[in-house]
Amino acid sequence: MPRTTLLTTSDIARIVATHGLPAVLSRMVEYLEADYRRWQAFEKTPRLASHSPVGVIELMPICDDREYSFKYVNGHPGNPAKGLSTVVAFGVLADVPTGYPAVISELTLTTAIRTAGTSVMAARLLARADSKVMALIGNGAQSEFQANAFHHLMGIEEVRLFDVDPAATDKLVANLALSAPKLRVVRCTDAADAVRGADIVTTATADKTNATIITADMIAPGVHFNAVGGDCPGKTEMAAGVLERARVFVEFEPQSRIEGELQQMPADFRVCELWRVLAGEMAGRREASEVTLFDSVGFALEDYASLRMMRDYAREMGMGRDAGLIPDMADPKNLFGYMTDTAAKPGSKVA
Repeated sequence: MPRTTLLTTSDIARIVATHGLPAVLSRMVEYLEADYRRWQAFEKTPRLASHSPVGVIELMPICDDREYSFKYVNGHPGNPAKGLSTVVAFGVLADVPTGYPAVISELTLTTAIRTAGTSVMAARLLARADSKVMALIGNGAQSEFQANAFHHLMGIEEVRLFDVDPAATDKLVANLALSAPKLRVVRCTDAADAVRGADIVTTATADKTNATIITADMIAPGVHFNAVGGDCPGKTEMAAGVLERARVFVEFEPQSRIEGELQQMPADFRVCELWRVLAGEMAGRREASEVTLFDSVGFALEDYASLRMMRDYAREMGMGRDAGLIPDMADPKNLFGYMTDTAAKPGSKVA
């Protein structure tokens, strides 16, 4: 009888504690690259989003001929004021031939890891190889993962920080002192100050507004922008002039046109899907002075890769427990009999 393995937040934390965040991030990039190189094998669709005045709830499905996955994820910027996380998520990885769910996993921690891994995957193709300084604008829940990924996997030596909430920067500085003690940390007075002198600029803000955190006058030759925060309709971080000055790369163009920085550009504005660079069909960075921008909204293929990776870690470490989602029946047609027999067993709470 196939079982559904349940992976909790404690399980994911144990995986990271056992192997170390740099190793987990590195393996995440390997899984992402492997699946992006199989781009044509997947049935793809933009995510289904349900918007309310206070946030969004989304479903993100994808499949090939072997496995199907989806992620449930929200985005509610007002949650921290209530003592709640802005983003929470869980996901399922299922067997296509039988339809049975193989894994149900938390994806709140895992999404943070995969988002940072995706940023590194893109930056390896698009940023200058000699990049040493990164600006990190938006110092919330995603920021430590971005800083650690770029420090440990891409050799970033200095990170320049800015957030409108000083407490968020305090939190980030304290966590980086423990997780990346050799990384130079510079607090900045505003976004322009943070961008000044940076080789890579990462924006990861939470407010669901059409913001202009980065403007065209901030652009220096050779900079790479990693635009993470603009991930739903009506939310952007870059002025249109920034995109006009850059070569723009996206995950899945139909979704990015709806949700990304790209939503503010005309329909004929040219972009390149990142898989084409990995496949050798298109060039990434072409010269040192070129300005590049990765319009990262998060795509279901990245969650598929994440679920595969955490499943494999769990198997290797003997982790996870049966989620108890599927009835184990001697006769698969006798669902009613299973229900009544189970209710009659000793210890049942059914009267």
